[in-house]
Amino acid sequence: MKPTVYFTRDLTPAAMLRLYGALGVKLEGKVAVKLHSGEPGNQNFLRPDFMKPMIDHVGGVIVECNTAYDGGRNTTHAHKITMERHGWLSAAQVDILDETDDMELPIPNGHVIQKNFVGAHLAAYDSLLVLSHFKGHPMGGFGGALKNISIGIASSRGKQYIHGAGDMEKFWDADHDSFLEAMADAAWSIHNRFQGRIAYLNVMKNMSVDCDCCAVAADPKIGDIGILASLDPVALDQACLDLVYASQDPGKADLIERIESRNGVHTIEAAAALGIGSREYELATLD
Repeated sequence: MKPTVYFTRDLTPAAMLRLYGALGVKLEGKVAVKLHSGEPGNQNFLRPDFMKPMIDHVGGVIVECNTAYDGGRNTTHAHKITMERHGWLSAAQVDILDETDDMELPIPNGHVIQKNFVGAHLAAYDSLLVLSHFKGHPMGGFGGALKNISIGIASSRGKQYIHGAGDMEKFWDADHDSFLEAMADAAWSIHNRFQGRIAYLNVMKNMSVDCDCCAVAADPKIGDIGILASLDPVALDQACLDLVYASQDPGKADLIERIESRNGVHTIEAAAALGIGSREYELATLD
């Protein structure tokens, strides 16, 4: 059977709860909630008031990892200051997963990398809720569920390893498609670790061509589309791409150019080839 991707045009916290309920999964134990804290200066990241009802519903802990580049999130100290200023520390408990160390996850059949370095605190969690802001990205073309569980959960060292396609010396200079495949490999390690205990929601709002990691980001040109949820991150990201292409908004050209110029779909192709999920899906609209 094709995986189901649930969709609503209702961009509200209540809609997120409805979509999560439609998934029919109950995340149990200690629940990590992966989201993007937003680089200082970024105007497009999703705010805590939008995410908090969903986080509270699962009794989750917000988890993040430090960046591998200079900025307001490259150390735990700086990251927590940013998260406080952005309102995350008052919204829920926060855990910087690589605050003390990282740990290695195996990827035996990876396209490019055979291991992934993630924040060591990840070992303390039983379930994972992935709340992703779907938008463009300067290197990946787009960011969605697959990027959020790969680069997003990788430790600072792990981010360098993925970007370098296994060679940290090539942090910014690796073969581009190899970098995209390394992201898919890293995503496999997280999806596999939490198999049956992981759920995904993508929010198609404030869809700049730039990531929330950009301190200076372009304003969105395409209008908001809605929220999607699935247990399959490949189907979920594919559905988001399909909705962008199907949009009647002329502003979509801006985002499509970013996706296509970076061959963004290749991350989805590589993830599907690894067996993470399916590019074919059934879209169930809950409006």
